[in-house]
Amino acid sequence: MFDAKLEPFKLPIKEADSPAGIFISPTLNQELLSPHSTSEPEGELSVDVLDAGPELVIVATMAGTRPEDIELHLHNDFLTIRGRREPPPVSAEEYYYQECFWGKFSRTIVLPVDVRSEMARSEYRNGVLIIHLPKAGSSSTIPIMVIEE
Repeated sequence: MFDAKLEPFKLPIKEADSPAGIFISPTLNQELLSPHSTSEPEGELSVDVLDAGPELVIVATMAGTRPEDIELHLHNDFLTIRGRREPPPVSAEEYYYQECFWGKFSRTIVLPVDVRSEMARSEYRNGVLIIHLPKAGSSSTIPIMVIEE
């Protein structure tokens, strides 16, 4: 089982103790806001975002992706997942159907609640990435008085 901890305060981080070496960065920089400047097309990753009580759980299927090709970026209320799917070593002269996407992919998710990034963890097994993001405690609401001028 793969388990990596998302680190919120260091930039950038290569998890040395992670067997998969997932790269985790807490900074939403220009590369997260703009598309890659390569001519290679980039696919979008399908995800499920679940409310599991005390935590958010994000599930993404990534068949054909090696753990070392996965990047997770967490900044404020954005989570970006990037990776690369390698095609199977099958040669064909012609496709009857071609529905699978091979190559780079990414997905940025706006998280619906505040999370405690220092306690985040992820696991990758059998082509499925599961990210656990514990929810932050409820913030106190401050009333704002409207004054008529």
